[in-house]
Amino acid sequence: MVFSQSRRFLTPNVRHAYLCYAKLAPGPDMDDFHHKLTQMRHAFHRDPELGFQEVRTKAKVAAALRDLGLEVHEGAGVVGVLRAGGGNRAIGLRADMDALPITEASSHGYVSENPGVMHACGHDGHTTMLLGAAETLTRNPDFDGTVVFLFQPNEEHGLGARAMIDEGVLEQFPIDEVYAIHNLPGAPVGQVSTRVGQICASESLFEIEIAGQGGHASMPHVGVDAITVGAEMVLALQTIVSRKMAPSCGTVVSVTEFLTDGQRNVLPGHAVLKGDARSREPEDRQAVEKFMRQIVNGIAAAHGVSAKVSFNTEFIEVINSAAPTDAAARVARTEGLETLPNRPPMSFSEDFAHFCAAVPGCFLLLGNGETGPHSQPLHAADYDFNDALLPIGAAFWAALVRDRLPARQDT
Repeated sequence: MVFSQSRRFLTPNVRHAYLCYAKLAPGPDMDDFHHKLTQMRHAFHRDPELGFQEVRTKAKVAAALRDLGLEVHEGAGVVGVLRAGGGNRAIGLRADMDALPITEASSHGYVSENPGVMHACGHDGHTTMLLGAAETLTRNPDFDGTVVFLFQPNEEHGLGARAMIDEGVLEQFPIDEVYAIHNLPGAPVGQVSTRVGQICASESLFEIEIAGQGGHASMPHVGVDAITVGAEMVLALQTIVSRKMAPSCGTVVSVTEFLTDGQRNVLPGHAVLKGDARSREPEDRQAVEKFMRQIVNGIAAAHGVSAKVSFNTEFIEVINSAAPTDAAARVARTEGLETLPNRPPMSFSEDFAHFCAAVPGCFLLLGNGETGPHSQPLHAADYDFNDALLPIGAAFWAALVRDRLPARQDT
């Protein structure tokens, strides 16, 4: 088969994934399964769709779940339900489906066919791994309870999880725990890392609007130059992290845009500062907003101008609960995967946080590789998800289900 001749060159984690699949889903050849998942992932990669526009992606996911005989529900996302035994416990497994507004710079044979849109974060791989787990568990439903497969839209803008929750997914499909996997470029293939407590930062988008008095560039004393006021604010905002927060808190405040209505010889009367703030703790996020408003209002008052601040948190912090996180690490070790159960928190954000805020959950990272396009940063135009992870992820998901929903032993 396609991968049989090269299997001896695979990493220990990948070789172990084949053994896991053979154990968990006896029957079809494991190389055939890997090939099937690879072709599926490449099809998703060729046809990426932006958040809340995942029409074709949702249709493919729903069709694949129906082909497996699962109960399927379509709304903001796609939900597949698989029941076995008579147990009343249920767990949720989440994958994200959306792509990014990036023009792909890869040279492989399955580049994006949608100009300006690309799966540059691996959501095509996440979706495929979860579909692979659904097939594995359907073929051998040796567990007791309910698995809810959650395929969500628009993770990149932090709106997809909330959309599914707002339409009642957790009321319609009650779950006791929820899990999500994200690939991690630069980490060894198949390495599982997670931590109890905060693992992903919040993201807050801020905008500061300054209304001064424009005028002639030769007579700045006549008006109030908005660009000078804004520049003072940019510098002062840096003191939030350097002088007002604990050195180890991990907070970041970045001004990313400075827009004015000034011209060559026209002093601007209006300026807008836009930026991004990241925090590891809700208390730190609230402190950033408080200090930002104090600084902006103080500088505006000193210069006799008006200023408005908007501070919108789209991504809250991802907080992993102890029981599901310990279980995920234990299953990874049992499956023979290299495991880091107490990794440092990540600076990026994830809207899986909204699921974790509603249900005890665990967000974990799966190494995507240390070389080539698999080590390129997430959101890079030449990033690519590592197909070697597909059987690893499917096998891990199936093992986790069997651990959290153990089959009853006959007495």
